[in-house]
Amino acid sequence: QVQLVESGGGLVQAGGSLRLSCAASGSSINAMGWYRQAPGKQRELVARIISGDSTNYADSVKGRFTISRDNTKNTVYLQMNSLKPEDTAVYYCHVAYIDPIFGSTRYSYWGQGTQVTVSS
Repeated sequence: QVQLVESGGGLVQAGGSLRLSCAASGSSINAMGWYRQAPGKQRELVARIISGDSTNYADSVKGRFTISRDNTKNTVYLQMNSLKPEDTAVYYCHVAYIDPIFGSTRYSYWGQGTQVTVSS
């Protein structure tokens, strides 16, 4: 079992910045990331970090968002700069344990979500 505590969402003007945090406790995890879901749209990957250093980003956020992880705190951060109104969504933390040999996901958990609203 993994417990997740998200923080950092809010309202910001276009061009501004926010930082999301997600602290995990419980079972071992080696993949942490952020997804988002805007009204009427499917949930999509924003960024993820696997085994501490391998990162993936959605094309729409490359160059603006940075994902990082503090292994000592088992916390993942999403630094969001140059925010745009189209970044408005509920952002969800997602963590998982990926089998290092077979590459399959052994288990995964979602956070409760935090609202990010970017005004124009």
